[in-house]
Amino acid sequence: MTVIGITGPTGAGKTTALRELEKLGGCVLDTDALYHELLESDTALQRELRERFGDMTGEDGRFDRKKLGKVVFHSKAALEDLDRIAHRHVMDELHRRLARAEQEGYAAVAIDGYALFESGCDKLCNTTVGVLAPAEIRVRRIMDREGISEDYARARVAAQRDDDFYRQRCGHILMNDCASPEEFGQRARAFFQSVI
Repeated sequence: MTVIGITGPTGAGKTTALRELEKLGGCVLDTDALYHELLESDTALQRELRERFGDMTGEDGRFDRKKLGKVVFHSKAALEDLDRIAHRHVMDELHRRLARAEQEGYAAVAIDGYALFESGCDKLCNTTVGVLAPAEIRVRRIMDREGISEDYARARVAAQRDDDFYRQRCGHILMNDCASPEEFGQRARAFFQSVI
C-alpha cells in the first residue's frame, strides 16, 4: 500500500486532487476531520485538554471548539501545547486507520494535512505532495468558495506558509495553475497513476 502525504495552502486545490485519488480507488484520511472527530469521541484527548486548558464543555454538554480557540489563538504557548496534544492523538488514530485501510486492500491512502510535517504525519508516508497554486488564483477560489471579502481572502493567503516551505519539504509538487478544476483533476489523476 502506498501512503501519500498531501499538503498545501488553502485554495490550492487539495480537495480536487484528493477526489481524483478516490476515483482511482484510493482512501483519503483527512487529519482535520480526524481531529474534530476525536474531540467528540476520544475521552483521553478530552481529559488532556481539560487538564491543560480547563473545562471546555459548551452549554449542550459537548466539547466547545470555539471556547478552546479563544484560549489558544491568543497565546503561542497554549497553541503549541494544543498542537502537541492533538498531534499525538491524531497520529495514534492514523496508525489505526492505515492498518484498517491495508486490511481492506487499498492500493493507496492519502493523508491530507495542512500541518503534515509539523505533526510528524509525513513519517507515515512513502512520499509527500505539495499542492500549490498562484496566490491570485487562491484568493479568487477562497472568495468564491466561502463567500468572503477580497481583503479577508488576501489576509488568509498572506498568513499561510509560502511556496518555498512546501518546495523544500515535499517529495513532489503538483502545480495547480490550470484554467479549470477539470483540467487540474486530469493533471492530478495522471500524477497519482504514476505514483501508485
